[in-house]
This record gives sequence, structure tokens and C-alpha cells, in this order.
Amino acid sequence: MKVVIDTSSLLAFVRYYLPFDDKHTLFDLIKNKIFNKEIIIIDKVIDECKFISKGIILEKLDYLKNRRIKINSTEILPTKKFYNQLENQFVYGSAKNRLNEAEYEKMKENFLQSADAKLILYTLNYNKENNMFEDNKMIIVTEESPSENDNKFIKKIPQIGKLLEIKVITLPKYFIKLGVKINY
Repeated sequence: MKVVIDTSSLLAFVRYYLPFDDKHTLFDLIKNKIFNKEIIIIDKVIDECKFISKGIILEKLDYLKNRRIKINSTEILPTKKFYNQLENQFVYGSAKNRLNEAEYEKMKENFLQSADAKLILYTLNYNKENNMFEDNKMIIVTEESPSENDNKFIKKIPQIGKLLEIKVITLPKYFIKLGVKINY
């Protein structure tokens, strides 16, 4: 199973799992999955990690600094269909009313350059190129909730994933899929 992981899940891993991982079992599992390309890391996610909680993710998972593991996102570009979906499905209707034309265009461009958009686009491209069966499609791992609770102009990853038929799961569900049993 291949997954692409969001910054929020890496932060949850560092904050809530590593402090109890005395034998480095989960640490080594995630590290091996990343180096074996079963967990994909997008460069935009690494960039976000530098600024989240004073860089704690890169401090605790120092192997993420290895250039060989991250996917360069400059070549992950939206298709015309994706751009139209952004315009018509991903942007909340009220966003168009609250922004002038220039602000609206800037907001869309910022989204297209964001880690969220790159995660979604990478997953779409991977699944299309590999013509995967449903059980083998790439999955996005994120801790984002689908609820609208942050006044963003663009829908969150789980909402967009649902629209695009991309499977989105949380880190605990990923561990369950891997058969990881966490004992306290």
C-alpha cells in the first residue's frame, strides 16, 4: 500500500506516538516505509515541517532532511480539468463573494502551490498513471477533518478527496491497515 503523507500526520506522529515509542518500533517502521517509497514525502510537506511547532518534525525525524526521499513538486501541475474543479467545486461559494477578482486569483494560485494541492495532484497522477485497482490506489494520510471550521476559502483534503474519489485516512487508520498494534 502506497500513501502520501500530510504535515498534520507527521506532526501527530511526532507529538502523540514517538514519546511512547521507547523501542523505536514506530520510528523505524515509518523510516523504512519512507525509504522504500511506500510513504511518499512531497517537498512542500518538508517545507511546511520547517515552520510547524518550531521545526519539531524535522528535529525528531531528521531523516526527512535526506534529499533522496522527497518528491520534487515543481513538475506536479494541475490539468485543465483540475483547474476547473478548483474553480467550481473546491472553492467555497462564499469565497467568491468575499474577495475581489485579484484576491480570488491569488488565493487560487496559493492553493495550487500548497502542500495540500501537491498531495492531491500527486495522488491523482499516480493513480491515473498506474491504472490501479481500487484496493491498490494511493491513499492520502492526513489528520485534517472534513468539517469547515477554519474559514478557509478552499475545501480541505478529505472533502476534495471525496469529490475526486481519492481515499483519505488518518494516521491511526493507516497503522490499523498496516496491522500495527499499539500497547500501552
